[in-house]
Amino acid sequence: MKILVCISNVPDTTTKITFTDNNTQFNTNGVQFIINPYDEIALARAIELTDGGKGTVTVINVGDAGTEPTIRKALAIGATDAVRINAKPHDAWFVAYQIAEYAKANAFNLILTGRESIDYNGSKVAAMLGELLDIPSVSIIKKLDAEDQQATVEREIEGGKEVLTIPFPFVAGCAEGVSEPKIPNMRGIMSARTKPLAVVEPVAVETFSEIISYETPAPRGQVKLVGADEPAQLIELLHTQARVI
Repeated sequence: MKILVCISNVPDTTTKITFTDNNTQFNTNGVQFIINPYDEIALARAIELTDGGKGTVTVINVGDAGTEPTIRKALAIGATDAVRINAKPHDAWFVAYQIAEYAKANAFNLILTGRESIDYNGSKVAAMLGELLDIPSVSIIKKLDAEDQQATVEREIEGGKEVLTIPFPFVAGCAEGVSEPKIPNMRGIMSARTKPLAVVEPVAVETFSEIISYETPAPRGQVKLVGADEPAQLIELLHTQARVI
């Protein structure tokens, strides 16, 4: 089985986020980047499915040379090889198109993504890949088991669970429960240095969206304490300021 796992290079959740150039550019100075956590879940399951010589796992990332430490970590975790599309990931459409072009030229049985990236939370790439490749796609899955020519996936729906049987090839966006992220051991870290990492130039893509500016959330206001003997004031504040009633 050949599995392609799409990984994003995202800021650590503990990083302080700031912007430059009149809030039009993300400030990367001092930012610690990591593999998108949901992508790590997808990668862990891919490694489990191919364990024992049952297949190969290729990780792919759309990004500049600065993302290579993140890609090397994926190789240390257990991926067979890696590909970096040498371009800044403008938006989900651009990313999906670049990955789809690579996947068309390198037949994969299964393409896995995370349910979303923790920086933009768009949940778009998996569905776009399915459309571009003309194969089934399913999000957001909580379980994935593979058999000979098909897989069984499970996802939560309102009021219950949905179990689907899907023939290969297909695309799946993975969430918590699919697997547990793996920590690279020393052997994996050493072998990652020599594993193949191919750099591929991007193809031309029509631009449909553009980021005009960023803004940070408004700072939290001070807590207002209302005495237990003042219910009328509490109701007034909930109505006029919190606007929850």
